[in-house]
Amino acid sequence: MMTAHFEEVLKQSHLHPKPAGLILEYGTSGFRTNAKQLDHIMFRMGLLATLRSKKTKATIGVMVTASHNPEEDNGVKLIDPMGEMVTPAWEGYATQLANSEQEDLLTALKDVTEKEAIDMSQEARIFVGKDTRSSSASLSQSVLDGVKALDGQSKDYGLVTTPQLHYMVCCQNTQGKYGEATMDGYYSKLCTAFHQLTKHASNRTDDQKHLCVDGANGIGALKVQEMESHLKKHLQISIFNDGSKGKLNFQCGADFVKVQQKPPAGLEINPGGRCCSFDGDADRIVYYYIDSQRCFHLLDGDKIATLICTYLKQLINQAGLDLKIAVVQTAYANGSSTRYLEDTMKVTVKCTKTGVKHLHHAALEFDIGVYFEANGHGTVLFSKAAEEMIQKLAEDSSIKDERKKAAILLQSTITVINQTVGDAISDMLLIEAILAIKGMTLQQWDAIYSDLPNRQLKVKVSDRRVIDTTDAERRAVSPAGLQDTIDTLVKKYKQGRSFVRPSGTEDVVRVYAEADTQENADALAHEVSLAVYRLAGGVGDEPKPLH
Repeated sequence: MMTAHFEEVLKQSHLHPKPAGLILEYGTSGFRTNAKQLDHIMFRMGLLATLRSKKTKATIGVMVTASHNPEEDNGVKLIDPMGEMVTPAWEGYATQLANSEQEDLLTALKDVTEKEAIDMSQEARIFVGKDTRSSSASLSQSVLDGVKALDGQSKDYGLVTTPQLHYMVCCQNTQGKYGEATMDGYYSKLCTAFHQLTKHASNRTDDQKHLCVDGANGIGALKVQEMESHLKKHLQISIFNDGSKGKLNFQCGADFVKVQQKPPAGLEINPGGRCCSFDGDADRIVYYYIDSQRCFHLLDGDKIATLICTYLKQLINQAGLDLKIAVVQTAYANGSSTRYLEDTMKVTVKCTKTGVKHLHHAALEFDIGVYFEANGHGTVLFSKAAEEMIQKLAEDSSIKDERKKAAILLQSTITVINQTVGDAISDMLLIEAILAIKGMTLQQWDAIYSDLPNRQLKVKVSDRRVIDTTDAERRAVSPAGLQDTIDTLVKKYKQGRSFVRPSGTEDVVRVYAEADTQENADALAHEVSLAVYRLAGGVGDEPKPLH
């Protein structure tokens, strides 16, 4: 029986040959590399998704995208039944399958089937989506070929943002409880909730309804255009970098804006106007504005998490609900944001290792978990119990006061949020609704706290594995003496903080430092880089001071 299933795979796999010796690893963002090296990977991920579907007896998603990488790259990630990332064990299978030479492919497949005791006669269903890269069409076809080779059923959603595919998978596997698994279902759910939230903010001027969106010349731009009819003028969006002429992620998009600390090319920006940028697959968002002195101000993931947390905390207090709210950050979160949340807002702040899956996992521990990476990827998770408490209060006909009003607002807030994964479109609508309800400008939002000046540097080392960290990457355990040196250096600077961590992808060590002034942050970052270079086997020239 087993062999019959795999004969078709063998036949098909020759049409998607693996370049001999090529080794790729399934990381936080799936597989990602130059598109020319991915055809065999896509076919094999079609196979793996089909096995995962048979194992979970549920629909699995496969998204073809390389997010904020350059146009010539592509990639693929698998989506588990509730719209979450695939489990570590299956990330391992993905890597194994991807790196098996042509003649070992069947052995690798049988290995997964046996280890996971998969019933091959079980039906399988796969949702496939792709971004706007020129290589995505043929690569997503290779995924579909893989699904078909193992007799799986597939539905091709075509061009979608990554979070939209996560949403579709979750809708399908909750039998529609989460929403309707169509593009229209997605837009209706989010926009109806947005209208419910903003109808209480009646005194909005046209200026306050206007937002400039940098679509990174990617899929996000297309989808915002598609959504516009559902927004019915409650939000007026001007889309820039819509893909009609510019190159994907080139001098635009959330990653460019965050790293370069400047507005994207192709965006005419007026002082005081609201602007935001998506990344290439629309799962990250950052906001920014230019002040009257033409000075650029960035509102990144930390600022977004703080805004959302402040808003939710207020509503929970108004509703009189006993719910525990927490913000999950990484070591990269600006010290000012952490201080503000803990000291002023009195909320729990939890620090985890870098990587969305770590944040998502930690956010599940609370009634309400707000998580954002500084790069603008994040969302809010509500526990089942919290959702039920809010719903009960909103539907209680004996209560007619402020408490009920707050509960109804909370309900619409839950609906506008895509809880499966960070979603630029959903996050944008949430932020716009909060600003409207609070009657806040970006300047007022920005003034909640001031970021400490910071600097990030990279040090080339011969082997990044010599650095080992603990305490959510905030302290180095090895090499010996490194952490002591960092501690001594940090003490020299007012409000100083610094940590080092090995890169996940290349032989470099990333250095982060913050202090009371930019000069001090730069000096601290440089001194820590020197310590890394000297104690952790730096290669090439010794790091030079920044000034």
